[in-house]
Amino acid sequence: MLVDDHPERLALLDAALTAAGHRIAASLGTHEPLLAAVQRHRPDIVLIDVDAPNRDTLESLGQVKRDQPCPVVMFAAYSDADTIRQAIHAGVSAYVVDGLSANRIQSVIDVAIARFGEFRALQQELDDTRLKLADRRDVDKAKGLLMQRRGLDEAAAYAMLRRMAMSRNLRLGDAARALISAAELL
Repeated sequence: MLVDDHPERLALLDAALTAAGHRIAASLGTHEPLLAAVQRHRPDIVLIDVDAPNRDTLESLGQVKRDQPCPVVMFAAYSDADTIRQAIHAGVSAYVVDGLSANRIQSVIDVAIARFGEFRALQQELDDTRLKLADRRDVDKAKGLLMQRRGLDEAAAYAMLRRMAMSRNLRLGDAARALISAAELL
């Protein structure tokens, strides 16, 4: 997907990508709703060519990052460290200053896709780690409740919680949260 307000730059980018063997899913201006276009066309990558990214463009990219993540390459004529930081935070995988040249477009796309893949893998690892920590915390709390209310030792409380999870076909962390919720109601 191409995003640019200047038809001549858009045509240049379209020609360079087509020559490199890519198919353009859609072309739009920076004032058009980016998230809706990404949801409708589901592009493999979004390429944005702007003089300098404005607040609206960065907010649109943030929505795409949140709701329909995909690699994004931004070509900009001007930049500063703060703008680049904001663009990366908004989901830009590659930020290229001083326009584009046809001979390096493929390598820029490859880098953006690779960086996006690494970011997604790190995000998934972070989510998994947060879930494991929450599970561990809740299992410990549920064991404590069982030990206190049933007079069990830690091993017996864990075994009871595990049996409860297996009998209800729940993950151990989910069973612990259910027990904690039930205890809070009582």
